[in-house]
Amino acid sequence: MTATTTAPLATTPVRTTRQPSARLRAWATRAPLLPALIFMIAVTQLPFVATLVISFFDWNALYPKARHFTGVDNYREVLTDADLRHSVWTTVLLTVAVVLASLVLGLLLALLLDRRFRGRGVVRTLLIAPFLVVPVAAALLWKHVLYNPEYGLLNGLLHYVGGPQPDWISNTPLLAVEASLVWQWTPFMMLILLAGLQSRDPQQLEAARVDGASDWQIFRHLTLPHLRRYLELGALLGSIYIVQNFDAVFTITSGGLGTANLPYTVYQSFYQAHENGLASAAGVLVVIGSIIIATFALRVVSSLFREEVGRA
Repeated sequence: MTATTTAPLATTPVRTTRQPSARLRAWATRAPLLPALIFMIAVTQLPFVATLVISFFDWNALYPKARHFTGVDNYREVLTDADLRHSVWTTVLLTVAVVLASLVLGLLLALLLDRRFRGRGVVRTLLIAPFLVVPVAAALLWKHVLYNPEYGLLNGLLHYVGGPQPDWISNTPLLAVEASLVWQWTPFMMLILLAGLQSRDPQQLEAARVDGASDWQIFRHLTLPHLRRYLELGALLGSIYIVQNFDAVFTITSGGLGTANLPYTVYQSFYQAHENGLASAAGVLVVIGSIIIATFALRVVSSLFREEVGRA
């Protein structure tokens, strides 16, 4: 009897493909954004860091060898100097007045454009046009075409009806700047609020009308609460831009007659007085204020997105 032995079967090794790690996939996804990120850091963050460093020095461009480290003295001077405090107050007053007036007018125009009427598209285009004008061009338009006491449109209309011929910029300088900014920023508020109006639930509005609610009751109890987030967003975004406004003040009044806001004061300190350290400290304070307002704006935007996702 012979024993037979069977040879073991040869097994081929199974090749396993190694999956890329989650971290590698994340970097591969973000890689196309790196050039834009590097460009943004080089253009925005590095100059801000340089400005922050200069703000701690007594640095006059006319005497470069006399510069020395002073700590927070520049910030203390910005907050205690009477002229700088006045520019801060002017900035706050200008921002509040322009934002509130733009919101009220933007709401009225949005309510008008939310209705259907012949030529609504043309009217909407014409109302958006002021926001598309270059800020310096808009300020020049108001200064020469409207405010000029000799050939301006406002005095021309007053002369036609036998009224007085005031010098608008000299008599009401801050109001003249505010009016030009309201004209330019009302379309921005109108677009935001019009988007809010068109996102209302039509079934809810129809149910309110069936129940006998008047237009004022619908506006007060349905439309206005629905627009609260959009009003907050418009106010915050408008504040961010108007706090930093320089064009209108520089072009219409050149910062005179008590209209110098904080950005114009930074310009005066840097380009006219050559006080680089003081101007940098004021600029840093403007950036910090803008960041604080922008933080609230981003929260409002994120809450709006969450509400829209919840409805979907």
